[in-house]
Amino acid sequence: MASGSEAKKFRRRLYEILEISAIDDKVSSLFDGFIITMILLNVAMVVLETSELLHSDYRPLFHWFDIFTIAVFTVEYLARVWVSDMQSHYPRNKPWRARLHYMMSPYALIDLIAILPFYLGLYWDLRILRVFRLVRLLKLFRYSPALATLGRVFYAERRALLAAGVIVMGLMVFSASIIYYLEHEAQPEVFASIPHSMWWAMATLTTVGYGDMAPVTTAGRAFGGVVMVCGLGVFALPVGILASGFAAEIRDREFIVNKDLLGQVPIFADLGPLPLSRVAGLLKARIFGPSDVIARRGDEADGMFIILSGEVEIATDGRKLRMASGEFFGELGLLAERRRNFTATARSRCQLMMLQKADFLHLITENPDIGRTILQIALDRLGAFGADGEVLIDEREMARSRRTIERALQQLG
Repeated sequence: MASGSEAKKFRRRLYEILEISAIDDKVSSLFDGFIITMILLNVAMVVLETSELLHSDYRPLFHWFDIFTIAVFTVEYLARVWVSDMQSHYPRNKPWRARLHYMMSPYALIDLIAILPFYLGLYWDLRILRVFRLVRLLKLFRYSPALATLGRVFYAERRALLAAGVIVMGLMVFSASIIYYLEHEAQPEVFASIPHSMWWAMATLTTVGYGDMAPVTTAGRAFGGVVMVCGLGVFALPVGILASGFAAEIRDREFIVNKDLLGQVPIFADLGPLPLSRVAGLLKARIFGPSDVIARRGDEADGMFIILSGEVEIATDGRKLRMASGEFFGELGLLAERRRNFTATARSRCQLMMLQKADFLHLITENPDIGRTILQIALDRLGAFGADGEVLIDEREMARSRRTIERALQQLG
């Protein structure tokens, strides 16, 4: 029994080091710093070993360092897979299913691709696989907030970027086709076909103009000028899309959660300066304009929201409830591990603080007083009435949520 308990504690601690990365966890911070250093050194080695002089003089060093980093990244990957069933958004009743879900996630696939070429190279001499070692640089997305922001912007603007890409490809094919018919007779070897002409179209649209393919006819040169001007506008599209995406991301982060702000929230008012600073590190700032949807019914309950300023409307099945500064919502979905049964909409410009599920569980465990306050308010809220005099959730859902909260209160003592 004791050994099983120790193993569980070890797995929990390993999960905290690998995944949670709390701001006051020195071991986790040291581990993150070590992995980041290994990634940067590994990429530097991949670049330096392409120099014949360096590679011949330091070949053993390159070889053994590659083996060492592969061992580190392999152990890291296996450890993350092992503890992945502890993540709250994966099914806990079947650990193998949770691990499978994690192995299919983008971060896990990047980790796998970073080490796979080495093991494949043990059986097949595939030199092209060496290029995939540079994929290890993508592992920095896990540890760098700036790179993570870049990834979020690309994902949020993926449809607009795809549309811009289609426009660029269409214009490139169109330009290559026209220049082929204009220049083929004058330069049959240079503009031999439309596929050959696509290199000229790309170089001209981007205004690079290598000069290896250039029109000589009057019509071809006139058309080339038109393509250059079009290229200035077309290639500005992705830049504008990404700029607007970054502006939106910055808008969502335009205020910083600190202990002074937290002190204004009733449930945190009795905490000291040090606990307030720790809690502030768990919260993520979010700003919503009037009529913006904060959380939608049917979405996964991935966090609770605390209202710092503004007014939020909670709607479910035609019934509505309004919440103001100091109040919070979304905690029931975290406790009951179910999808949201409401839609939250900003009635005015709102400053919110979001507490994600893993951090929520960590908060109420490390701060029982806050946990009891949140759980008691949630319990009282189950019997609350909306403005129209009807309960916000049905009786079956109310009973299940009540049992969940009561069990959590018992665990907190």
